[in-house]
Amino acid sequence: MLVTLKQAGDDMAMSESQSELESALDHLHATHEEGRIGQRLNWLRAGVLGANDGIVSVAGVVVGVAAASPGNTAAIATAGIAALVAGAFSMAGGEYVSVSTQRDTEKALIAKEIQELKEQPAAELAELTGLYRKRGLSPDLARQVAEELTKHDALAAHAEVELGIDPEELTSPWAAAVSSFVAFTVGALIPLLMILLPIGHATVVTAVSVVVGLLLTGWISARLGNAPVLPAIIRNVFMGSATMAATYLIGLVFGVAIG
Repeated sequence: MLVTLKQAGDDMAMSESQSELESALDHLHATHEEGRIGQRLNWLRAGVLGANDGIVSVAGVVVGVAAASPGNTAAIATAGIAALVAGAFSMAGGEYVSVSTQRDTEKALIAKEIQELKEQPAAELAELTGLYRKRGLSPDLARQVAEELTKHDALAAHAEVELGIDPEELTSPWAAAVSSFVAFTVGALIPLLMILLPIGHATVVTAVSVVVGLLLTGWISARLGNAPVLPAIIRNVFMGSATMAATYLIGLVFGVAIG
């Protein structure tokens, strides 16, 4: 009878331990998925900010040239297209260089981790256990989780927890460059097309369209970052409007001086 009760107690304890292990693994998997979603949101937010840069920088150029040379469509178009192309390539080039450096660093860290796992697996297992203990797991559960994940994919476990890197999803420099180029171009087309419309008061129409575009990008970036929407919109619209006002005044001054 006592043996039966002891066995039942051991089975219950084992079941509870297994349940805790599965719960911990599920939580880590959910955290990993949240991290992936967060990375995608960061890329989307970067795209929105790239479009925002395109709107503001090209708007500043075309409004300034329009103030200096009213009605000179060729000059406005030339300056606007040049600003669009230069800005888009600058954004793309900057992203490519930045992300390439980041990717090279990540590859170097992963190569180092592979070497350490090969040369000192016991020490790496102890390190992984310690990292999970810092995340709030009990010593025994942290050891179990570390052992389970090491059996499944030791490199992925260490890269994620120790380095914050997913070896299967390293950032692509070309994808970053192309997305920045496209985002900037889309944003820049708003003021460029508006200023070239064959209508009266094209500068005013351009300014209004830019404000609307900045309102939209400010709202989207705030929503993606879970930040207060109104302050983000106000800052965005204010800075864009200040840019246009400054270049318009410079255009007026130089236009009068040249004329």
